[in-house]
Amino acid sequence: MINIMLNNNKFFPKREVNLIPDVSQALSWLEAHPEAMKGIGRGIERETLRVKPDGHLATSGHPKSLGSALTHKWITTDFAETLLEFITPVDRDIDHLLAFLRDIHRHVSRDLGAERMWPMSMPCLIDDSDKIELAQYGRSNIGQMKTLYRQGLKNRYGALMQVISGVHYNFSLPLSFWQAWTDGKEGQSSTDAISEGYLRLIRNYYRFGWIIPYLFGASPAVCSSFLQGKETDLPFERTENGLLYLPYATSLRLSDLGYTNKSQSGLGITFNNLPDYVKALKAAIKTPSEEYARMGVKDEQGNWLQLNTNVLQIENELYAPIRPKRVTRSGENPSDALLRGGIEYIEVRSLDINPFSPTGVDENQVRFLDLFLIWCTLADAPEMSSEELLCTRANWNRVILEGRKPGLMLGIGCEEAQFPLAEVGKNLFKDLQRVAETLDRQQGDRHYQAACDRLAASFDDPDLTYSARFLTALKENGLAGTGLALAEQYHAQLANEQLEILTESDFEQEAIRSNVSQQEIEESDTLSFEDFLKSRS
Repeated sequence: MINIMLNNNKFFPKREVNLIPDVSQALSWLEAHPEAMKGIGRGIERETLRVKPDGHLATSGHPKSLGSALTHKWITTDFAETLLEFITPVDRDIDHLLAFLRDIHRHVSRDLGAERMWPMSMPCLIDDSDKIELAQYGRSNIGQMKTLYRQGLKNRYGALMQVISGVHYNFSLPLSFWQAWTDGKEGQSSTDAISEGYLRLIRNYYRFGWIIPYLFGASPAVCSSFLQGKETDLPFERTENGLLYLPYATSLRLSDLGYTNKSQSGLGITFNNLPDYVKALKAAIKTPSEEYARMGVKDEQGNWLQLNTNVLQIENELYAPIRPKRVTRSGENPSDALLRGGIEYIEVRSLDINPFSPTGVDENQVRFLDLFLIWCTLADAPEMSSEELLCTRANWNRVILEGRKPGLMLGIGCEEAQFPLAEVGKNLFKDLQRVAETLDRQQGDRHYQAACDRLAASFDDPDLTYSARFLTALKENGLAGTGLALAEQYHAQLANEQLEILTESDFEQEAIRSNVSQQEIEESDTLSFEDFLKSRS
C-alpha cells in the first residue's frame, strides 16, 4: 500500500510500516550474479570448560601437552585456565571447516585424561567463583597484560559471567561479491565501500539478529549454584533437581544474567560509518569511570586489580553481539587496524554452545548464518542513532526471555508498531529461501535449501527450537546430569574418531612451535611491566 503525503510542496511516497524491508530488487540482483558468492570466508571460535568427572570445574592448569595458550594457532584459553578456546583458520569450504574444528576436539579429547569438555554455555557446579584461576600466559609483558585484563574483568563483572561459553562465527564475503555489488559507486575507494557494506550488515544484525537466539538459543535454564546469592528479578521456575528455568526462554547467556554489561549502554557507539565507530570506541577506552576509579588500579599491598580505571580497559571489553574486525599486525590495536585497512570480516557473537553437537556447532547453523548475513548485507539499513540502537535491544530481550511464548510480538526500533514474531520469521525465511536457491545453484546441490526447510518449521512449531528441545532434557535430568551425560558421550565419540584434516604430528609440532614462540617473546622483553603498560596507554 502506498500513501501520498504533501511535505514542503513535494510529493513523497510513504510506505506502510513493515518490520521486514523489501529486498526483492537486491535478491533479483543476487540471482543474476550467483558467481559473486563463490569463496565466502568462514572461521569458528568455540569455547568450552574443562570439568572433572563429577562435573565441577577443573582445577588443573591448561594442559602443557597442548602447547602455549599465548601463541598456539588453534588451541588457547579465554578467561580462565579451565576455559578452552578452539580456533579454526579462515576456510572457504563448510565441510572442511567443520572437520578441522572436529579434529581439534578429537585431539584434545584424547589429551584430557579424566577431564571432560562441558557441552553447553552455562556452567553448573561452581563451589566458589573466587577460586576460578585466571588464564595464565607466561612471564612476558604481553602475557602478563592478558592475565591482568582478565583480573580486571573478574573485579568489574565477576568470574561467573566470564566462564559462560559461546561460539563465535567469523564471516567475510568474497572480493568478487564486493566488486559486483559496489560497481558504479562514485567517490568511494573499494576499501570504504566494503566497510560501508559490512556496517550495513551490522545495522541489520542489530535489528533482526534476535532470530539467532530464537532458533539456536540453548540456555533456557541455569543451575541454582550459578546464582551464588546473586539477586535477580527473573521469574524463575524451579525443579526438584535444582534447575532454574523460564518456560519460554531461549538464551539466558545473552540476558542481563549472562554475558552483558549495562554500564556500556551509554557509550554512544554507532555503526553508521567507520570513523565515527572507531572514534566512539577509542573515547570509551579513554573515558574515566567513577566506579572503577574507586576500585583503583592496585590494592593496598600493591597487587594489580585492573589495567586502568576507564570505562573499557581495552577494546575487547566492549560486549557486543557482533563486531567489525580486521586481522591486526603485531602490537596494533583492533580499531587502528580498522582505520588502516577497513573492515575485513565480521564476528558474530550470539551463538550459544549447541548441546546437540560434539563440537558445539553444526552445519545447519553455519548455513543459516551464511544466508542471514548475506541477507543483512543486501537489505536496506537506514542509519541508526545510539538511542535506536538501544531500542533494538527490546526485541532481543523479548526473544531471549520468552521467545517461544505464543503470540509474542516484536517492534521496530523505538516505534510502537508491533508484529507477531512467527509472522516476521516466516517472511524473513521467504527471502532466505531465495538466497539459498542462489547459493545452491552456484554449488550444484540443495544443502542451503535443506537447512532453510528444517529451520523455517520452527516458526510454526517453537518446540523444534534448540531451547525447547534442550529444556525438555534439562527438566528431566537437571543441568548437571544432562551436562555430564553429554560430556561423557561426546568424549567417547571424539576420542575414538580418526583425524581427518590434521595429523597428530601437526598437533605435536604446533605445541612445540608455540612453546618456543612464547619463550622468544619472553626473552625479547626490554621494558618493565609497568613501563610496558604506559607505552600502550
